[in-house]
Amino acid sequence: MAYQSINPLNGELLQKFDQHTDAQMESALAKADSTFQNVWSKASFRERAKVVGKAASLMLERKEQLARLAAIEMGKRISEGRDEVEMSAAILKYFADHAESFLAPQPIDTPMGDAHLEFSPLGVLVGVQPWNFPYYQLARFAAPNLMAGNVLLVKHSSGVPQCALAFEQLFTDAGAPCGAFTNLFVSSDQVGRLLDDPRTKGVALTGSEQAGESLASRAGKNLKRSTMELGGSDAFIVLEDCDLEFAVKMAVLGRVGNVGQTCIGAKRFIVVGPRAQQFLNAFRDALAQLKPGDPLDESTALGPLSSETALDLLLKQVGEAVAHGARVFAGGDRIGHQGAFMQPTIVTDVKPDNPAFRQEFFGPVALFFPAKDEEEAIAIANNSPFGLGGSVYTSDIEHGKRVASRIETGMVFVNYPFISAPELPFGGIKRSGYGKELSSLGIQEFVNKKLICAIKPKMGKA
Repeated sequence: MAYQSINPLNGELLQKFDQHTDAQMESALAKADSTFQNVWSKASFRERAKVVGKAASLMLERKEQLARLAAIEMGKRISEGRDEVEMSAAILKYFADHAESFLAPQPIDTPMGDAHLEFSPLGVLVGVQPWNFPYYQLARFAAPNLMAGNVLLVKHSSGVPQCALAFEQLFTDAGAPCGAFTNLFVSSDQVGRLLDDPRTKGVALTGSEQAGESLASRAGKNLKRSTMELGGSDAFIVLEDCDLEFAVKMAVLGRVGNVGQTCIGAKRFIVVGPRAQQFLNAFRDALAQLKPGDPLDESTALGPLSSETALDLLLKQVGEAVAHGARVFAGGDRIGHQGAFMQPTIVTDVKPDNPAFRQEFFGPVALFFPAKDEEEAIAIANNSPFGLGGSVYTSDIEHGKRVASRIETGMVFVNYPFISAPELPFGGIKRSGYGKELSSLGIQEFVNKKLICAIKPKMGKA
């Protein structure tokens, strides 16, 4: 597997990195296991928090450098890169501040005796992370698990090696012991062998359905814990009472944020009632105003996709959708001849027998569905193999919450496409995977929840 930085703006090869050998991987695993056994699992919460909290501070100090790396490696607009760095630092600080209370012993009320749950780390965890949020994804994995006392071996995406190294350096500079957080440039086959090794205790993946099937199967074969954050095709439901101008503004944000390369981005736009065509026209006009350009330019509204490969896949998906009866209402092609740019695209008339109906479009492509009433909108939203997120737009918040309760996903938002905060749990159902990240739920995925129950013996006469 080639680990290399290729600037998606112009196709320039920036830097290449050698894949780690099996011997290097074995050395890293041995060091991680030793660090867990002898150092990190024995450290106090205060000692761990000092390291993780310092890494958060260093992230903010290096915000411009980190945002620039994301721009040149995967095309993220510089302003979005800064936002990502700030959110990642907030996640690190949140778990540094709250891990001890989240993992405090929990008493259990039982007549059987004095009982409580206590939480202890498992050991070496493997993380397989994607390129689309090269710091945020790592922070979601690293912060809770390091604070719980686990140690981490991380395989980042092959397209963002400089981001991977920069994140690892944060922990080195923050004083983490060698082996607590280790970046590995390894192949998928090597990851599989890591899971086969008894020294590893679990795996967390954010990636494709195919990768999830493979790693979940490998983890299951080895009876190891796993969390899977996979694809999504979130419904964006506009109810009849919603202000149309507001709905269109949110639709643009939900579909082209991070150039649409977001698992939880709005992808299926469902509009209830007779204003569907009006929404569609306004959505098209708003997307047409977005000007593509260099992601390092502050004025750029639409950056490139992460790679030519990503662009080719999207174009192929749109073509197949049309071949099965769909219609391109706007966009549908690449922009220019240099750089992995795609026109913001709206596809209509996507029927349930069209392959596009059940696919994830990882880029600025929106599928549009009119609905005659609220019941049909909910049915369309739930008719998906995915169940990551979704959103509902209405002037009546309580009504929106009732509709949200009927959407079959792990997360639903009212009047905003997606909100991420350290205290809000993140995770999906169905083909979108299982397990939670962030919040108090996220830190409990890879710990031993041990019951201790003390029974006072009855004293009798001799």
